Amino acid sequence: MEEFTYLVDEESQGMRIDKYLSLVMEDRSRSFIQGLINDGKVTVNNKKVKSNQKLKKNDLIEGLIWELEEEKVEAENIPLDILYEDSDIIVVNKAQGMVVHPAAGNTSGTLVNALLYRSKELSRINGDIRPGIVHRIDKDTSGILVVAKNDDSHMKLAEQLKDHSMTRVYLALVEGVIKNDKGTVDANLGRHPIDRKKMAVVKEGRRAITHYKVLERFDKYTLVECRLETGRTHQIRVHMAHIGHPVVGDPVYGYKKQRFNLEGQLLHAKMLGFIHPSTGKYLEFQEDLPLYFKRVLEILRK
Repeated sequence: MEEFTYLVDEESQGMRIDKYLSLVMEDRSRSFIQGLINDGKVTVNNKKVKSNQKLKKNDLIEGLIWELEEEKVEAENIPLDILYEDSDIIVVNKAQGMVVHPAAGNTSGTLVNALLYRSKELSRINGDIRPGIVHRIDKDTSGILVVAKNDDSHMKLAEQLKDHSMTRVYLALVEGVIKNDKGTVDANLGRHPIDRKKMAVVKEGRRAITHYKVLERFDKYTLVECRLETGRTHQIRVHMAHIGHPVVGDPVYGYKKQRFNLEGQLLHAKMLGFIHPSTGKYLEFQEDLPLYFKRVLEILRK
C-alpha cells in the first residue's frame, strides 16, 4: 500500500483533480488515477470526490494505492556501491541498468531488493514497495542518490527536494554542438498527450528548470553539466531533446541511430549535496563517470 498527500497551491487552483494528480504523480496514467478516484480511494478535505472535481487553494488531497498485493518484495544479495552510510541515510552510486524500485510484474533485481538485504531499517513513508526511496534516477542513468533509513530523515530530505535546496548535478553527452557556453531550459513538463509512457514539454505541465553548462565540444557532440532546479521525471532527457540536443544513447527521446553500441543514455548523476537530516551539516558527494561513458569520450577525443 502506498499513501499520498498533496496540498493544492495557488498555481493549481481551478484544476480538475484527475488532471492535477496526473501531473504530480508523473509515473501514473490519467486513467489509473481516474480509477482510484472512482473507487473512492481519493479524498479532498476528507470527502470522496469525482474526477471532475475543481480544486481550491489549500485543498488537502489524500489517497491510497494498492498494488503488488500478491507479490512480496524480497531481499536480494545484490552488490551495491555505497558511498556513505550512517544511522539515518545511505548514499548509493547506482549502476546503469538497475531499476530503483519494484513495479507490477518486476519485483526483483531492483535497488530496493538490494537495500532490503543490506538494511532492516528503511523509511516506510512510501510504503512496502518503495522503502527508503526519497528520489529516483532512471534505470539507464547512473549515479548518486540518497536513501532514508527512517521516516524523520525521509521527510527532511523530501522537504529539501521540494524547496529545491538539494544540489543535483549531472553530466550528459548530447547530440550536436551547443553554441552557447551556458543556458537555462525553463519549460513545463507533463505526460505526452499521445504516448502516456513518455514525458513532454506541455503548456499545462509542471514547471521544470534545467541549467546547463558546456564542458567540452566535439565534432558532432557536446559534453554538458546539468544542474537541476526542479526534479521532474526524465527532466534532463526531455529538456535537452526539446532544445535540439538529445542525450546520446537515449532510446526514448534520442536518435534511433547511434554509433557507440550503448545500452542506455550517457547521463550520469555526478554530484549530490544536501543537509544531513540529523546533524544539520551540509554533505556533498561526487562520483566519477562510469567506464563506458569514459570510453566514448576517449573515442571522441582521438
